Amino acid sequence: MAALYHKFQGYIDDKKVTITMNNTSPKRVNSVSFGQLILTTNYLSMTTVSSRDSFHSRLGFVLAAAGAAIGLGNIWGFPTQVANNGGGAFLVVYLIVTFLLALPALYAEIYIGNQAQTNPVAALASACGKRFKKLGHSAGIIGIIGAMMMLSFYTIVAGWMLAHALASLAELVGLMSLSQWLSTSSTWRNVIFTPIFIVLGAAIVRQGVHSGIERWSARLMPMLLVMLGGLVIYILQQDGAMEGLTLYLVPDFSQVTEPKLIISAMGQAFFSLAIGVGAMMAYGSYMPKGESIGKLVLSITLLDTFIAFIAGLLIIPALFVAQHAGQEVFIDGHLIGEGQLIFNILPTLFSSMGTVGLIVSFAFFALLSIAALTSTISSTEVPVAYLIEDKAMTRKNATWLVSGLVLLASMLLIAFFEQLFALVIQLLTTVLQPLMSLFYFIVIGWLWKRGNQLTDIATLAQDKFLRLLGFYLRFICPALLLVVFVNIAF
Repeated sequence: MAALYHKFQGYIDDKKVTITMNNTSPKRVNSVSFGQLILTTNYLSMTTVSSRDSFHSRLGFVLAAAGAAIGLGNIWGFPTQVANNGGGAFLVVYLIVTFLLALPALYAEIYIGNQAQTNPVAALASACGKRFKKLGHSAGIIGIIGAMMMLSFYTIVAGWMLAHALASLAELVGLMSLSQWLSTSSTWRNVIFTPIFIVLGAAIVRQGVHSGIERWSARLMPMLLVMLGGLVIYILQQDGAMEGLTLYLVPDFSQVTEPKLIISAMGQAFFSLAIGVGAMMAYGSYMPKGESIGKLVLSITLLDTFIAFIAGLLIIPALFVAQHAGQEVFIDGHLIGEGQLIFNILPTLFSSMGTVGLIVSFAFFALLSIAALTSTISSTEVPVAYLIEDKAMTRKNATWLVSGLVLLASMLLIAFFEQLFALVIQLLTTVLQPLMSLFYFIVIGWLWKRGNQLTDIATLAQDKFLRLLGFYLRFICPALLLVVFVNIAF
């Protein structure tokens, strides 16, 4: 009881009362009634419980989670994969993999976080129970490493987007030499613009979940949708766009069983939805328990897939518009430069359109910058939440520590770009993210016993949908992922 009194001492002192703390007369409380003590206990208890930041609305959560998912993976990665892997055939396989595997994995990740109401490391350790607690903790740390890997290359690419947006503005105002430098790939440009983007993301994350992530996602996501829609309408009116539209929307079904295409589609689906690095688990933990997680997950997946589809309507026709204008885009059926193609081909295309083209170019790369920012803040939140809750750091210090580590990792990739950049992306999207998703299925179906509705016999007996979902997550999803991994290995 004395320890409890000490905890309340600061609050009581503010109220000009005194509590006597001695072992000889523990019942003596000067000027404070028992009722006042109970009220004080309740007040401090509520303060402690509510001190963890959270989303204040379902819409805020959906926009923030969609912002985490909707990023360069949709607007940069997805169209590139479509163009390199059979056009419409890739689109068909991508949609199948998204709804058979990626959506259930997203549900599992958000569900674990929502039930645990804590950061991904602690959530997985708790869900795995006493026997496998260390395994869950280690998996959570691997997720943090994955988030840092994603941030290390993501911030570099985001810097490219920002530089190209500014290049269009520089050309508009006649600063041609500056525009040329901004639009030309160089180590110095990476060294300058990567830290700028890291600082932008950190500035939002350090404001917290509601004031920072939720508020800025609500501002940036509608802006992204409007800009994307306007650009699609403009590009589809240009010469050559219909040829690209045909490649994109008319699949060659003879290609849909190719292992390389399936693996690429799976990696893209997991990368696009930001699964396997803990970002969605962290966001799920900031939603109150009892929310309809299934509906929220479906909303996020549909919005993310819709944006990827619309991005394809923009990028694929734009490539053929550039080809129609005389630029070489494909060699032996593959994009020139692959991931960097949009930085080599599209700026030239936009510049050939005169002043209107420069405005469109600025809008396009500003759109990509916004998409990158919403994804960056979600990945940054994963290690930040861990440091705040498990290491007792302030949000400000945790944010800047994580940002500093990301900067070091990004500089390492810049220094050894040819050797590391593509390798890090491949390891993350085709190995780490699918493996973490497999682990989520194992946790939710086999290791998590207490408080898990998907394995609770009494709950499943009353709800047929939950029983089917539990069976699907427990048996079907791991089996499908294992089949894919076998194909990768052999």
